[in-house]
Amino acid sequence: MPSTIERLHQEFKDQGLVVIAINLGEERGLLAAWLKSRSVTSTVLLDTKDEVAKSYGIAYTPTVFLVDREGKLVGKAIGVRPWTGEKGRALLRLLLR
Repeated sequence: MPSTIERLHQEFKDQGLVVIAINLGEERGLLAAWLKSRSVTSTVLLDTKDEVAKSYGIAYTPTVFLVDREGKLVGKAIGVRPWTGEKGRALLRLLLR
């Protein structure tokens, strides 16, 4: 079963949703195998030295940044959220207008 993020990527990519997942500290081979086994097609960045995490102030995972079409940060969520639920999808539709 695809992850929540992958399901959203598949559902909204044609409407302009861009998903960039950042994996913190995983070994490259293990991550590649996991991504392949789950047919992940969204972009995944491997941050083995926590450089991206430090740059963006990520202390906990998952952390989600919501950026609108103009590149403006419009929201940040820390922790698991029901993105595939009614409210999560409604928020994404609103941002993708």
